[in-house]
Amino acid sequence: MSSYKELLQQRELLEQQISEARQRENADAIEKVKALVADFGLTAEDIFSTGGKAKVKSVAKVAPKFRNPVTGDTWTGRGKPPKWIQGQERDQFLIA
Repeated sequence: MSSYKELLQQRELLEQQISEARQRENADAIEKVKALVADFGLTAEDIFSTGGKAKVKSVAKVAPKFRNPVTGDTWTGRGKPPKWIQGQERDQFLIA
């Protein structure tokens, strides 16, 4: 069985080999990419563009469907009902 110190030395050797392999493969990948860019006449914009502007999702306002005749408060009918409409028939509060 290997000792702790031997295992640490093995790990250092493996990390060094991993680093060297990564550098070699990165260099190969960069060469391939450069060749493709040159062959097809691509620009950085072609490669790294997001395809347009970021879309902003707009939230449409919902028209109120119910109105409190006493205070004039309104409710869209979505979410938790306000206290003035809870437990009551909602038809009487409908906005025409």
